[in-house]
Amino acid sequence: MTDDSIVGTVLELEVGPVAHGGHCVARYEGQVVFVRHALPGELVHARVTAQTSKYLHADAVQVLTPSPHRIEPPCPYAGPGRCGGCDFQHANIVEQRRLKATVVSDTLRRIGGIERNIVMESPGDDGLGWRTRMRYAVVNGRPGMYAHRSHDLIPIDRCLIAHPDTPSVLDQRWPDASSVQAVVSSEGKTAVLTDKNSGGRVVEVVHNRRFRVEAGGFWQVHPAAPTTLVDAVMAGLEPVEGETALDLYSGVGLFAAFLAEAGCAVLAVEGDRDAVKNARRNLHDLPAVTLEQGDVDKVLNVAVGQGLESVDLVVLDPPRTGAGQAVVRRIAALAPRRVAYVACDPAALARDLKTFGKLGYGISSLRAFDLFGMTHHIECVAVLEPRPAATG
Repeated sequence: MTDDSIVGTVLELEVGPVAHGGHCVARYEGQVVFVRHALPGELVHARVTAQTSKYLHADAVQVLTPSPHRIEPPCPYAGPGRCGGCDFQHANIVEQRRLKATVVSDTLRRIGGIERNIVMESPGDDGLGWRTRMRYAVVNGRPGMYAHRSHDLIPIDRCLIAHPDTPSVLDQRWPDASSVQAVVSSEGKTAVLTDKNSGGRVVEVVHNRRFRVEAGGFWQVHPAAPTTLVDAVMAGLEPVEGETALDLYSGVGLFAAFLAEAGCAVLAVEGDRDAVKNARRNLHDLPAVTLEQGDVDKVLNVAVGQGLESVDLVVLDPPRTGAGQAVVRRIAALAPRRVAYVACDPAALARDLKTFGKLGYGISSLRAFDLFGMTHHIECVAVLEPRPAATG
């Protein structure tokens, strides 16, 4: 921070477009300002919260000219300097979804050079009461949520995006813990975990198929998400009995299970040992699935060395950082007829789709789902196919 820092200063700003990350873009004396708690088109007073050589961060602390889409946040802990868990409680749910669709289309164009009109699909909720896995910070035994970009604890007595059946942990003290997690499964089983006690499993159900998963491990947090994403992937791939498939970053076997049920021989690759252990149990009745634990790029390299020359289908569900060029190149070299890319970060998706494009794969469909109401997070499913070779 420099001597001429303006952190803490209140600026009057005309708010511009929404940007990825839960804020909107404004400018102050030619410098970009990322403004939280604002909406496009508003005139606000915003307090600068951070400064770099390239841009400022600020919180809108007073709205002079409100957007017609602005509402009073339903949660009393939402707002400048308060809980950092939600980004868009000050916008009605229809506008939230429009903003998220704009973020996806703008990110695809800016990073990937991809022009795509995005419509955000809704799971049918109002953005509240959906989160089945809640992690709270604990400071001096007291649970709560951190303020945005801060380790300042905001004590709360209720979280409005938490599923109503998650166990109550906010009314208790948690000595010697730095975090506490409350979980409810689709079967209604609950679990409470701390960083000192991370054991425990729950069972999730998708299309009447049961999946055992670590309570603290990865599973989609919206109750509609697993079914929604499975349906989108299967509809996009249209698997045919007898085909071969890869399920990369396969977790506890969600997509592999339904590819195998459709008659595919599946190689599922996952790095997390606990996830693979659960996947072996979850898929024990599906001998057409081969499970490999390890780094995706390394496992594919070994498989190619052992004779894997081509596959028909690929499901790609990487972490937030994306698959990366090496993995994308390996997939394209196997010449699948379709790839279903499940993405939780539009920037990583755009980078990987750009790489796929250079390797001859185009987008046949791209769907976006609002499975994280009140937050800036988004889930997308892109289906890719080889582009026809140029002729003439």
